[in-house]
Amino acid sequence: MARKFLYAFSVLIVLVIAGAFAYAIWGVDLIRLAMVPRASFVALPPEPAAAYGRADMWLARPDKPGNPALWTPAGYTPGKDSKAAVFFIHPTSYLNRARWNAPLDDAEANARADLFLRAQASAFNEIGAVWAPRYRQATFGAFLTTQAAANQALNLAYGDVSTAFDAFLAQAGDRPIILAGHSQGALHLLRLLREKVAGKPLAKRIVAAYLIGWPVSRTVDVPMLGLPECRTADQAGCLLSWQSFAEPADPALILDAYAASSGTDGKPRRGTPMICTNPLTGTPDAAAPAEANLGTLFPAPDLASATIEPKRVPARCDARGLLLIGAPPALGGYVLPGNNYHVYDYSLFWANVRADAARRLAAFDKK
Repeated sequence: MARKFLYAFSVLIVLVIAGAFAYAIWGVDLIRLAMVPRASFVALPPEPAAAYGRADMWLARPDKPGNPALWTPAGYTPGKDSKAAVFFIHPTSYLNRARWNAPLDDAEANARADLFLRAQASAFNEIGAVWAPRYRQATFGAFLTTQAAANQALNLAYGDVSTAFDAFLAQAGDRPIILAGHSQGALHLLRLLREKVAGKPLAKRIVAAYLIGWPVSRTVDVPMLGLPECRTADQAGCLLSWQSFAEPADPALILDAYAASSGTDGKPRRGTPMICTNPLTGTPDAAAPAEANLGTLFPAPDLASATIEPKRVPARCDARGLLLIGAPPALGGYVLPGNNYHVYDYSLFWANVRADAARRLAAFDKK
């Protein structure tokens, strides 16, 4: 599943980077040549459990100076009473083909990850203290090949996430927990739910899990994750997922990858319903007008800041399980072919995600 689905996104992203013309002429072979590592996979030792006791192993932690997850647009401030603890797994930010896994001290990858935390993890800083680990993420090119090294790279990355999560639990105390991720981060979160939450006492502490920018099947994924799909806006102890497309949408590459993949239980996803949570309503398979959007982040050209504008973007789940947002909003140059707004899955609904987390935490506190 990991290779097939992220392969689809990788092709789309490289179209933006390299240009559709080059792709049309040379196709996937050119992309592989440019992005897939030629070096052998290096089976690095796992990070010791004590490593994530250090602040430098975290991109975001409550006591870390310059914490990017504390950023807010004008009119918003981080919460002063951190009732919950948030574990956030950032998406792929390492594009280098020199290695199959990102070095923890790669400055370029960490700078991109900081931007992701500002646009994504910041949505949760009103209701919780945010932890976001550095991890030896699989490189972008790992999703363009069927080599065994690709799976090895993903397993190495997950090993770091798992170790960091154990440290997070020790540091967070007994607070309620929100789990969130995007793209590669959501992939690792799926495995984390299956291995460390499902069937464990910890499941009772989970307020919600945000598996954003990654397809989740109602029938072959959710039963293995230990949490049900969120069915109401004020439900706690459940999971959410969406994938954003403007219209007209061309999601063929994504849908084909989903149909060819296997679920968390090992069964085929083909023909199974995909979860689509409408972030404007907090409910599945719903539609809402732009007036319901509390605020979309519109980034500055240099990505260093953003302004928030309400009532600009509608959302409706279609029969395929995709989230459609109407005419393409001008959010920047990272919209993928097919009107795929994958990069902006959180930014499009930043203020609604913020309100959703607060509402679910309030429901959790009443349990």
